[in-house]
Amino acid sequence: KLRNRIFVGAPFKPSKTPKLRSARAGAMVCIRPATVDDLYGMQACNLCCLPENYHMKYYFYHILSWPQLPQVAVDHNNKIIGYVLAKMEEDAESPHGHITSLAVLRTHRKLGIATKLMRASMAVMEETFDAEYVSLHVRYTNRAAFTLYSQTLGFSIHDIEKGYYADKEDAYDMRKMFPKGLQKQELERQKKHKVQRPIAAKEEDDKDDDGKKGDAADEDGKEEDGKAAEGKPPEAAAADADGERKPATAADGEGEKKTKRKKGKK
Repeated sequence: KLRNRIFVGAPFKPSKTPKLRSARAGAMVCIRPATVDDLYGMQACNLCCLPENYHMKYYFYHILSWPQLPQVAVDHNNKIIGYVLAKMEEDAESPHGHITSLAVLRTHRKLGIATKLMRASMAVMEETFDAEYVSLHVRYTNRAAFTLYSQTLGFSIHDIEKGYYADKEDAYDMRKMFPKGLQKQELERQKKHKVQRPIAAKEEDDKDDDGKKGDAADEDGKEEDGKAAEGKPPEAAAADADGERKPATAADGEGEKKTKRKKGKK
């Protein structure tokens, strides 16, 4: 009878306690720079969340080379529930940061933790390393991450790299410019504009000079023709005028030949 009372009755309704727990956990999350002691927790979080996994020496390489950039999110029990792994590309033409990996446990998602991790790391890139921009790669099919980067954090697509991942999936190469990078771009645009403007002005001046030279040549030709006409006697000038008015024809040539033959016979 007791069993019947337990199973027979109103349909089962799941409680809302998990959502409350996740909200409370999100309120107790702390974002701080990562330390060497956090590397194992970061690797465990990576194995739970992402298909791209790294050896421990790769984590050591990041934290020993750029100890200010990696950030972790820990709960009230000091358990790592999210992290961001970042580095600097200092050998490039323009120094910039790069996000190697970002992950948050499923139990703590939709709480803005990934956004806080990214902003904390990007602030260090800009303030400490004087970076011009930050770059990252995201899977073509990862729409949630793409929305986070493009809409929330202000990244834009720079390029598409074919077969970037191990399973040959394409990746978006995305970038976010910092104020220093934007100022550099603006200066380069102004320099190009200054260089192009004198070239265009020079071309216009050359065209004007060519037109003036052509007009001067036409005037000189007219003056020479007038002087030549003044130096000739009136009869020659009249003959030249008649010649200009009456062009020579084939009939005139035949008439001249006939007159020459008659004179020869005489």
